[in-house]
Amino acid sequence: MPFKEQIKALSKIAKAITSDLYLEDILRLIVTVTAEVLGSNICSLMLIDEKNNELVIRATQSMSEEYNKKPPLKIGEGIAGKAAAQNKPLIVKDVTKEKEYKYQDIAKKESLCSLLCVPLAVKGKVIGVINCYTSTPHDFTETEIEILTSIANQAAVAIENTELMVKSKVIQEELENRKKIERAKGLLMKEEGLTEEQAYLKLQRFSMDHRKTMREVAEAIILSAEIKKKV
Repeated sequence: MPFKEQIKALSKIAKAITSDLYLEDILRLIVTVTAEVLGSNICSLMLIDEKNNELVIRATQSMSEEYNKKPPLKIGEGIAGKAAAQNKPLIVKDVTKEKEYKYQDIAKKESLCSLLCVPLAVKGKVIGVINCYTSTPHDFTETEIEILTSIANQAAVAIENTELMVKSKVIQEELENRKKIERAKGLLMKEEGLTEEQAYLKLQRFSMDHRKTMREVAEAIILSAEIKKKV
């Protein structure tokens, strides 16, 4: 792909990352554009599942169901696992002849040959990898490695920002829940002459007996108190 087209492709990814697209859509666009830029047969993006210490495929433009359903890789296992563990790009000239490559049977079926695997890292912390395969033997150039590294860096920032937003939203919701429970507790203490502990236990019991969340129970108590005020 000509240099001008490469710049356009990188610009397209940068725009997607700063848009309000969902993360899954951004990741899908990244692998699709990357495959076009590098003339890749299959391009996949894998993220680390920290709970299981594994790399899991999160996006690919591949139509191969067998490739898309590849089992996760442990960190340090296979080429992708090694790239994640070492936090550096790895190149394999022919994956069908590379002992460390875990899925040679799939590679042969899908005509996968050369592989460039680049880690996704934010502030030195690896969160995944991006893999680019060609269908014929290929010597990846410094420019190609730089392009994929640039894409990987952008993808890592997008993923990290999305996760921070989700965490922030969860924290905000938790604070809202606490505020409502505290207010409902105060109303029960005032109306029924209960201690703080008794009011909390009453909320908790009602929540369990009626299979409602504590927030739902608190909101019902607050709403009831507001109705009484207006009547």
